[in-house]
Amino acid sequence: MADSGVNQPLTSEFLGHPKGLVICFFTEMWERFSYYGMRALLIFYLTQHFLFSDETAAGIYGAYISLVYITPVIGGIVADRYLGQSKAVILGALLLVAGHMGMAIEGVEAVELTSQGEIQVERNSFYLQIFYLSLALIIMGVGFLKANISTMVGEMYERSDPRRDGAFTLFYMGINLGSFFGAIICAFLLQYYGFSYGFGAAGIGMLFGLVVFLRGQHEFGEIGKPKHPELLKQTVFPFVSREIAIYLLTLLGVLVFWQLMQNRAVVGGILGSSLVLMTFVVVTYAFSKCEPQDRNRMLVCLFLMCYQIVFWSLFEQTGSSLNLMTDRNINRIVFGFEIPAAAFQSVNAFFIIVLAPLFNLMWLYLANRGWEPSTPMKFALSLIQLGLGFLLLVYGASIATDSTQVALLWLVLLYLLHTTGELCISPVGLSMTTKLSVPGVVGMMMGCWFLASAAGNYVSGSIAAMTGSDTVGGEVTDPTAALAGYMEVYTTAGWYSILAGIMAIFLVPLLKHFMHGIK
Repeated sequence: MADSGVNQPLTSEFLGHPKGLVICFFTEMWERFSYYGMRALLIFYLTQHFLFSDETAAGIYGAYISLVYITPVIGGIVADRYLGQSKAVILGALLLVAGHMGMAIEGVEAVELTSQGEIQVERNSFYLQIFYLSLALIIMGVGFLKANISTMVGEMYERSDPRRDGAFTLFYMGINLGSFFGAIICAFLLQYYGFSYGFGAAGIGMLFGLVVFLRGQHEFGEIGKPKHPELLKQTVFPFVSREIAIYLLTLLGVLVFWQLMQNRAVVGGILGSSLVLMTFVVVTYAFSKCEPQDRNRMLVCLFLMCYQIVFWSLFEQTGSSLNLMTDRNINRIVFGFEIPAAAFQSVNAFFIIVLAPLFNLMWLYLANRGWEPSTPMKFALSLIQLGLGFLLLVYGASIATDSTQVALLWLVLLYLLHTTGELCISPVGLSMTTKLSVPGVVGMMMGCWFLASAAGNYVSGSIAAMTGSDTVGGEVTDPTAALAGYMEVYTTAGWYSILAGIMAIFLVPLLKHFMHGIK
């Protein structure tokens, strides 16, 4: 059997890549525009509109972004076995449009009331439920879209195709192009018009992504189609086919996530159980269904996914504690104009847009000379750069002349190092998953990749909660104490990340051995 992940050769190309990559690029760009545009506003919506405390807001944020990465496991399995990636992407896009439009229903702001000397917050329960339901629609929508569109990119190339890493790097550029414009546009709409306009723009962006995918489906050939279409037509309930049953169960899943967002303690238990279950499934499959080399590769792939739990638990401070710190303790005035704090969520994306082509060229240059670092080494370097970014910000705070403000330069340098670290783990990891996985279960393994991200994201909420400050009306009462709290947590985070990276370097030779020639 040919060593290939391709369903059917694609002869139509654009700049040396299949045209289907262009469709995936723009679909994912608009999906990320909506996701990151909304995410840039979310922590402020929680603390300023609903007046949640920093700790509670961090918990909601962490639960949301972790569930967003759990659902690709479901979406990947359903697409692999029944729907096919193309139908799964369309289903996900429809749910995302509904969810982002729901977020635009802003409703009545929460108010603080003083009763018997204690401050109590009164929130409108109707609009709060719309908010949670909207998050649930987005969670389920991302589950069906994200893992499967990445899988479609991988299936356009042979497993040994040298263009493969470059394709994923370009695809990752599309993600960050959407992230860049989404964060900026939604942030300025929030600044001048309010939350409903910012969230509404995110919904419109996702609608554009759906249209792009629908109009470009013909470029995929057999890629993304159901492997066994006859199964979808089978009747599983009276007058209900399996395909319709999948759609009904998806809506039931939305209701489940709606409740989970209001019971965040349960999310951690589900996440832990999911990690154990999927690890058991992959290990069992590797030992019972795979040849020795494929088995070893699958197990290395699973092990390397653990690295990103550490990475994302710290990197995802970006949308929570770092976002709040930027609003409260960063001097954001440039040429007399104060830039909205949420707009700085675009800095990471900007650096990726600039640096991703350079990294692509660098990996090719090093590969041609036999100097390219292996995937395990790239992962180790990502953790070291992540830690250095935090320590630079801490240094900037230590030399600041104002105990409540840090110069903007240090925040930008943090994002620069976090970006170079991200480029060593995220696009490389997506490509690694498709290369080390057995072709028949790439969707499931891609789901496992996002499940590991979910674990890191969940932990990120707990870390962000450690930086919480006392607030009244969404504003900190003591900016000096707030900055000191942020720096204490970031110092610990920086050193732990560097230590983890150094330990990972020592494991590189062992992991390379069991990858059997795949870099």
